[in-house]
Amino acid sequence: MSAAVSRRVTVVTAVHGPSARFLPEAYASLREQRLPDGWEWAWVIQEDGRTDEVRPHVPDDSRVTFRQGRPGGPGVARTIALAHAEGPYVKVLDADDRLTPGALARDLAVLEAHGTVGWTTSRVLDLLPDGTTAGFPGDPDEGPVERGAVLEHWKRHDFRAPVHPATLCVRRDLLLALGGWMALPASEDTGLLLALNAVSRGWFSDRVGLLYRKWEGQATGQAAHVDPAERAARMAVAEARARVLAEYGWARPDRPADR
Repeated sequence: MSAAVSRRVTVVTAVHGPSARFLPEAYASLREQRLPDGWEWAWVIQEDGRTDEVRPHVPDDSRVTFRQGRPGGPGVARTIALAHAEGPYVKVLDADDRLTPGALARDLAVLEAHGTVGWTTSRVLDLLPDGTTAGFPGDPDEGPVERGAVLEHWKRHDFRAPVHPATLCVRRDLLLALGGWMALPASEDTGLLLALNAVSRGWFSDRVGLLYRKWEGQATGQAAHVDPAERAARMAVAEARARVLAEYGWARPDRPADR
């Protein structure tokens, strides 16, 4: 890995036609990020399909890579985007969401300082159609998320995780070791989060790191997302994967610090 690439965080975005119109706002939030000296970001946008709807919204920036592929859902799009992800860290940014100022720098600060932490998350605000925001009660305290804590909370709270997978920043090698996002029609990011927490400590930042857009076309707002039979199956597979990983005892090797 070259010196430049070793100090790069790759932002990965899955996009489909209806959400493409929000890419300029996601890009603006990315351009506002101020990274530590010597660090840079790259943005990999992967269309979930091959249409003419997305490309017009992709910014003209040498740091941006745009690819298309067979439709398979956001988890497939993000995972195949890893073919173009370089550097030690991968940050998730959904096409319809926006980073808050300083979010990337805070992620990097934790991962660089704490070698035993494999991934980070942060506080989220819903971005409502009228431009206002709304928060959530019950966020954890700032600091480490110990192994197994996400699954335990998720089971006790009707499959609601204590931290939001849309804010994930993760060590690239750990993400690859787990095979990327789960091959599920939805909840693929929650499944990954559960698996990450089964094998590695995480971190939660109590500063807002993401504005999570609420709009009529988002996948989580569709009827299929809450179909009881499918939801039960998704949750069962995600839980089983996390429990098997924990039972096998595999874990990311602890390191005192990466630098």
